Amino acid sequence: MTRSLFLILASLCLGCLAIAQVAQPVEDPQIEQRMKALTEQLRCLVCQNETLADSRADLAEDLRREIRREIRAGKSDPEIIAFLTQRYGDFILYNPPVKATTYLLWFGPFVILLAGIALLYRYLRRRKELIKDKPLTDGERKQAEDLLRGSV
Repeated sequence: MTRSLFLILASLCLGCLAIAQVAQPVEDPQIEQRMKALTEQLRCLVCQNETLADSRADLAEDLRREIRREIRAGKSDPEIIAFLTQRYGDFILYNPPVKATTYLLWFGPFVILLAGIALLYRYLRRRKELIKDKPLTDGERKQAEDLLRGSV
């Protein structure tokens, strides 16, 4: 029993080692620094909430390799960003520009918030109109006083 448990645990550990990725040696510190600065401005297309610099997705690894290749080819940072934007759209930019195609992305949450506030206000106003505020009659008042005293 313990031997089979040990074999299962050992195979799990070895399996984890098999899928672990080996760290790539740094070729040129200047290229790596420039690549890091660029990838912090770009969004991972798989993770979507992480920058390319922070993502561990395979696509992010491929894009970092592509960026290194472009840097070695002598392209400037704006040229690399333009290439990636042309290829993947404004979504790859972590801070996309404000233009006609990104209005919904920039202003959509505020529009939804304002619409929600307007609907809540309208609902509360209608609900207030449904509540009729009428005073108690003398009989109802006497009955309430008797209930409060506990004499019923």
